[in-house]
Parts: sequence; structure tokens; C-alpha cells
Amino acid sequence: MNRFVCLVVLMLLLYGCNSSDKKSGRLPVAKVGNTILYYDQIPQIFQPGETETDSAATVQNYINRWARKELLLQKAEENLTPEYRDEIARQIEETRANLLIYQYQRQMMLEKMDTVISDTELEKYYSENQGSFMLTSNIVKGLFIKIPAETPNVLKIKSLARSSKQEDLQELEILCYQFADKFDDFNEEWITLDRISVELPEEINNQESFLRRTTFYETADSDYLYLLTIRDYRLRSTLAPIEYVKEDIKRMIWNIRRIEFIQSLENGIYNDALKNNIFMIYNNQK
Repeated sequence: MNRFVCLVVLMLLLYGCNSSDKKSGRLPVAKVGNTILYYDQIPQIFQPGETETDSAATVQNYINRWARKELLLQKAEENLTPEYRDEIARQIEETRANLLIYQYQRQMMLEKMDTVISDTELEKYYSENQGSFMLTSNIVKGLFIKIPAETPNVLKIKSLARSSKQEDLQELEILCYQFADKFDDFNEEWITLDRISVELPEEINNQESFLRRTTFYETADSDYLYLLTIRDYRLRSTLAPIEYVKEDIKRMIWNIRRIEFIQSLENGIYNDALKNNIFMIYNNQK
């Protein structure tokens, strides 16, 4: 931003400002009623490469938008009925209270809530809530390769892709690094078959049947050869492997702890208030 240009614009706008603003060290740039917009309230909205004219126009546009909003606000404050004013005041107070409570709860959780979830706890929750972890998609552990149709050593690549030996897979990775457009073992983690099938030139019509009878699959189009090795699979509507839902379980356990922690926090504050006569209920019944 061109500081000189902005200062020139601001100085033009300073005309008529009172001496108290000058003494405060803040530069006023516009005024609506009794509300003043100061230079330090204008955000850094200038773009790299703006000309001096553009910079001046950017400042003026911001001031005009601020003035329109402020004029509308002041008109609303002048004309709203007392009932609407009271309702807005109530909503503001409720929002303020909710924000304060939320931030306090969050602070206490960060300071005092146990966030460590052991494998034993994960396994226990998984075992006791298996009905919550039924698969909605077919999932696989596998290896996917996409190579140009004219790639040399195709037979060797196919042979290595079928192997489960670590040394063969290392050799395969070296070859695919040289020739393949895509080579992915998905970090040996479970993924949906849908995620792989979108890479293939044709759709897999019956995934369940396909998985039951296939450990190695190859297909091609005019440009590429596609290879898919399936190491393991689980069908939809069956129990998900614990590794596949591990992060979901962590979130569930954490959410349970969060709810219990907040309830305990509220109960502790409530009981302390009763004990110390900070909170009491007046019996005004005659």
C-alpha cells in the first residue's frame, strides 16, 4: 500500500474533526452522528500492485460501506419499539453468557480432562458396541497400479504385484516409480472399494461377488493397464475391523468424557454454591 497516498486521502477527510481527536493521537476519517471511524479501525484491505488511484478508491469504498451500515444502525436504534429493544438486549445477554460458559468449559477441559485413550479402552468400547460399527460400504486392503500400455517388463510387474513378499514389493515399487502413472498401497490401511473403482475404466457391477472371487484383477483401455491386488476385504453390513473405525471410536469416547466432565463441573459448582450459601431458593409461599 502507498502510505503517502493513504495519508493524503485521510488528511482530506480530517477537515472538521475536533481537537480532542488530535490530542488522542488517533486519526478520524469519517463521522456519522456521534460515531467516528478512525484510521486504525480500517483493515488492511489493499491489494499488491494497486495504483495510487486504486488505493485511494479502496479507502473511500470502505468508508462509504461503513457509513451506510452505521447510518442504518442508527436509524434502527431510533425507530425500534421498546419490545424489540428488550428482546435484542435479552438475546445479546444470553449470547454473552453462552460464550463465557463455553470458553470456561473449554479452558477447564484443556487443563483437567483426561484425553489419553488406551488401546484397552478402545477394544472394550468396540466389543460392547459392535452394532454401531457395521459397514455401509465394501472395504479392502489392496494395491493399485496404473501403467501405460506400452510399459516394458509388464509381466514382471504383474508377477511382483501378486506377491506378498516384502522384497518383491520393494522391487515393484522401484519399477512403478520409473513407469507407473499411479502406484498406491494406501499405507496398507482399509479403504472403500469405491475409492479404487473410480480409477478403473469400467464399473464393478457386483462388488460383493467381485470381492469373493478376486484376489488379482487386471483390465485395460487404449492407453493404460490397470492392476488391482486385493489382500483382504470386508463386505457391507458386516462388522467393521477395529482399525477401520479406530478414529471414530476415539471421537465417541472423547465425546462421552466431554459430556461427563461438563456435567461433573456443573454439579461441583452447584454443590459448592449450596454449601457456601452462594445459591439459595427463597420460600415465599404463604
